[in-house]
Amino acid sequence: MVSLSLSLSIKAGDEHNHVTIDQVNSSDNFNLSIEQIGYENLARFSFDHDNNTVNLLQSGNHMYFGYTDSWGSGYNWGGDLDGLRNEVDVRQKCSISACNDNDFQFHIWGSDNKVIFGQGYENNNSVTPNWNYDGNEPGGNFVRLDIHGNNNTFKGSQKMDSSSISHSITANIYSNNNDVYVKQMQNGNKTFTLTIQGASGNDVAVVQKNNGAHTATVSLTGAYPTDLSLTQSGNNNQTYSLTQNCQTANGCNVSVTQN
Repeated sequence: MVSLSLSLSIKAGDEHNHVTIDQVNSSDNFNLSIEQIGYENLARFSFDHDNNTVNLLQSGNHMYFGYTDSWGSGYNWGGDLDGLRNEVDVRQKCSISACNDNDFQFHIWGSDNKVIFGQGYENNNSVTPNWNYDGNEPGGNFVRLDIHGNNNTFKGSQKMDSSSISHSITANIYSNNNDVYVKQMQNGNKTFTLTIQGASGNDVAVVQKNNGAHTATVSLTGAYPTDLSLTQSGNNNQTYSLTQNCQTANGCNVSVTQN
């Protein structure tokens, strides 16, 4: 067994900080830490082995994490976790008065992985970050996630102060026993779209709060239980659409709260 650690710190006040990692057909136990500060921060990422750890901090304007153009099941749209028991910790924050966007796109094919993220930070359902950032956050936040493996944990949050830019999260789950927590907060419109297809035993909690219009679209097409908790609170429009196909004798648990 081989262990490898790599730490990169890119603190440029200029533009176009790009990092590409393809950890393919190599060893397990790879530890990677990246810090990018500046404009147009891009990290491309693919793993196909086990027990790897990634910590990423991006601070600046127009930040992107994910996307591989050369290999993997997320080819040409998202980063890849195709191994087992990998951990990814991602923080993105806007450090100027008007950011373009913060993008985070990921494809998980393996099992027992943990993906923890904060765009503008905060994440109250943890495992278990203590990021302690509460500054001005005007960036638009976007997340796309596909999960095909079992027993994965995905927890994250989006926050910002601009009322003219929106939060957006799209999640597709095709596997069993995954734990998903999403929190969208502060200003701006918030959109969450979730599809769970042919899967069972998933636990999903969604919180949309503060100002802006809240919209949630959830489709549960699996024949077995998925526990869903959706909370929407704030002073603006709150809407949700739920489609469910539950075929268990005891039913499937769904809780929706609008304040």
